[in-house]
Amino acid sequence: MDGRAILMGLSFALIWSSAFTATRIIVIDAPPLTALVIRFVLSAVLAMGLARAMGQSLRLSRGEWRTVVLFGFTQNALYLGLNWVGMQWIEASAASIIASMMPLLVAFFGWIFAGERLRPVAIAGLVVGVVGVTIIMGVRLSHGMDMIGLVMCLAAVVALTVATLAVRGAGGGSNVLMIVGLQMAVGAAALLVPAAVLEWGQPIRWSWGLVAAFAYTVVAPGVFATFIWFRLVTRIGAVRAATFHFLSPPLGVAIAAALLGERFGWSDIVGSIIVAAGILMVQTARLPQGAGPMGRMPASTLTPQAKPGP
Repeated sequence: MDGRAILMGLSFALIWSSAFTATRIIVIDAPPLTALVIRFVLSAVLAMGLARAMGQSLRLSRGEWRTVVLFGFTQNALYLGLNWVGMQWIEASAASIIASMMPLLVAFFGWIFAGERLRPVAIAGLVVGVVGVTIIMGVRLSHGMDMIGLVMCLAAVVALTVATLAVRGAGGGSNVLMIVGLQMAVGAAALLVPAAVLEWGQPIRWSWGLVAAFAYTVVAPGVFATFIWFRLVTRIGAVRAATFHFLSPPLGVAIAAALLGERFGWSDIVGSIIVAAGILMVQTARLPQGAGPMGRMPASTLTPQAKPGP
């Protein structure tokens, strides 16, 4: 893996982890589904405009349209919808830890339901990851973490895991940014009615902090991090790119503590390090032994995976 790929991976992990803090700021002062619809619309317009400027086309293959619809509904509407609603009641650091379980759940579900073989180090990584999450959540539950928010965030990451397994063979092709924009448009359309029915008339408490957080989620996680992710996948392959998710637990907890003043106890430090180790063990165990120079893998392995961020 070359220096540019490492820089791209670190940038993605930092942006992805910081998105939970920005989301927490938004959902405290604005109806979550309504805010998410607005974010999807703005991100879709921005992504599709950039895609057209780069010469990308709306002409997609049947498989690409399937990916657009499935991921637009599951990753954007279902996963992010549940996550944003749940984060009204649980802290950003807790939500980031739950979301970081996605690589572990993908490996576990693939092993249990699809009969995929896991190396012993990957199985050990699953156990290690569960131990880390248990340490963090056990202490937070004892401090009164809201169960409704916890259940919603857990349901969200399970939905994203199932979607990832369902479309794991779909490649990004030459219209990656256009596909990203269309997925966001699907998410906006899917949440439009629920937002109107459930949140009609709810006030928005405007502040410069809310505006800044919202603008950040539209541009950084919404478009920029997604673009970095797919460029990284193209450069080093999806499995190697997903290895950078091991940075998400400690970064998510640290950023939320620094910007929001959320608790940052010994259990968070130890637990996030253990979760990170488990993710790293699982992901490195899945690396093909035949990877070529600079970590680049054959074209058949360049399959964009889900990007679990708020």
